[in-house]
Amino acid sequence: MTAQMNVPFLIGRAGAVSALTLAALGGSMLVPGGSPEAQAATAHAGKALKVAADKKGSPYRWGAAGPRRFDCSGLTLYSYKKAGKKLPRTAQQQYNSTRRVSTAKRKVGDLVFFHSGRSVYHVGIYAGKGKIWHSPKRGSWVKLDKIWSRSVSYGRVR
Repeated sequence: MTAQMNVPFLIGRAGAVSALTLAALGGSMLVPGGSPEAQAATAHAGKALKVAADKKGSPYRWGAAGPRRFDCSGLTLYSYKKAGKKLPRTAQQQYNSTRRVSTAKRKVGDLVFFHSGRSVYHVGIYAGKGKIWHSPKRGSWVKLDKIWSRSVSYGRVR
């Protein structure tokens, strides 16, 4: 019997909790209720996050979108492009093109938008545990920082 043929047997014998563990270890086909589109979005988000993290230390430069220098939206644009997804150029345009998600439903790889009134002034990629990868300002560089404001919203790249 092949491993694939054993899957129904293992799920039947292992129970629901163990099936989730098997899914995490063995592949995405076992995730209950998971659609191929949702799994693809998660894969793109994870890859984009890795690309951003790999740019750690790259200097900030206004208007730059890589591969060596970045502004905030240039980093998100570059990271998602390398992950196979298109984003518009500016933070506000990226906000307008993503699907809103609540703080409770945010996931690693979602975009984090910082607001001043109705305007978006900054964007980063959510890294989990209240932190983002971003390219913050002149004189700085791509780095992992704690989210410093409550005036944020989250967007999922489609």
